[in-house]
Amino acid sequence: MEINPLVQSTLFCYQKIMQDYLLRVMTDDGRLLGLAAVTTQLVNQIGNIHHTSPTATAALGRALTGAALMAALLKRGQSLAITIAGDGPVGKILVEADRDGAVRGMVTHPAADLPPQDGKLQVSGIVGKNGIVTVIKDLGRKENYTGVVSLVKGEIAEDLAYYLTKSEQIPSAMSLGVYVEPPCHVTAAGGFLVQSFPPSDDKVVATIEENIKSMEPITTLLRQGETPESILRQIFTPTPYHVLEKMNLRFACSCSRARLRRVVISLGREEIRRYLETEDSMEILCHYCLKKYLFSRRELEDILSEI
Repeated sequence: MEINPLVQSTLFCYQKIMQDYLLRVMTDDGRLLGLAAVTTQLVNQIGNIHHTSPTATAALGRALTGAALMAALLKRGQSLAITIAGDGPVGKILVEADRDGAVRGMVTHPAADLPPQDGKLQVSGIVGKNGIVTVIKDLGRKENYTGVVSLVKGEIAEDLAYYLTKSEQIPSAMSLGVYVEPPCHVTAAGGFLVQSFPPSDDKVVATIEENIKSMEPITTLLRQGETPESILRQIFTPTPYHVLEKMNLRFACSCSRARLRRVVISLGREEIRRYLETEDSMEILCHYCLKKYLFSRRELEDILSEI
């Protein structure tokens, strides 16, 4: 279907200013859960903070969106961290998200890039196909829950869906996408996650699988003006469902001076002493927001006296 250029321009402008948010729905029989999100602004913001290359931006953006979707499965006050460690040039991808919609992330080598192939960014190439996916959940208990699976494709969506199916025993389908325009500007980012709970209705599941297969890529839908509401409608029609929650998503870093002070303390007495032999202050960098925290000699000496 061709779109009138004027309408296409209007839709593009609408997409650019659309607020990042996530929608969570459930079928009326309680057997299927669906989530969809638009994350264009936060992916653009985090990419700009870290000066990521186009392909690194796409990889990081997919991971950020996947983390936001998976965190929405948790309870209030809980959070998760995902590490994707492949053998590609981007190195590790680290993302964190909490149940309240705060998301943050980074990559080891933000400048790493690969030339497009057949007009598409080589996300699996920059991530690598050999490695592991680690998910750590802070559920407010004494010990965090940790799950580890092997990378299966390096495309991130398939890898996170594999984690959910393999490690958490919940059949899951996930789609993630980031559209990057030259030189490196994100004009569409988002994704969806569908999970099936027993006892599953094979007929309904088959219908939803067919709906997903027939859909355009997530970034194409977003660039055409589709929303999480309309995307979930495409996925679940004709199965009746209801909305559970609509939640805003945002970039937010959890760093603070108090938290970074604990990092200094973790270095230990001997390491801090050795540092003070040659330096008068210590600068600690938050790897997520790149904010710098300076600890003076006096502060370091106070920390030594406390240890």
